[in-house]
Amino acid sequence: MTNWLEHSVEIEVKVPIDLVWNLWSDLEQMPRWMKWIDSVEILPENPELSRWTLASSGFEFKWLSRIVKIIPHQIIQWESVDGLPNKGAIRFYDRHGSSIVRLTVAYGIPGWLGRLMDNLFLGQIVESTIQADLERFRAYAMKVKENK
Repeated sequence: MTNWLEHSVEIEVKVPIDLVWNLWSDLEQMPRWMKWIDSVEILPENPELSRWTLASSGFEFKWLSRIVKIIPHQIIQWESVDGLPNKGAIRFYDRHGSSIVRLTVAYGIPGWLGRLMDNLFLGQIVESTIQADLERFRAYAMKVKENK
């Protein structure tokens, strides 16, 4: 049996929604600001599918992900179809020259692992990591904006 844990974080990025959208919708660029994501590869035969590798402290997890919903400048929603069970969405809110980015990630962990670990502790690690990822994204987006 799998237990699902879900976390959401958000950040304001003082760049236009077009730039924020263009950076996030290019999935293969995510390792630039997402610390644990080692690589993302869009499958040429099916652009809705992407192969992900998460690596940290000697651990490596891989999965195949499918885009289930995409509304330009609003949402990219995904779910894994193979490998590490996960799903989530990145939502974008236009604040007229500024943008709000909200990332929600859910992942499945085996029931025995959940009993072994403190889910609250694991959740704090995941939330602080994805919050730091969004802060790196904000810095990256600001740099891209300045270089345009």
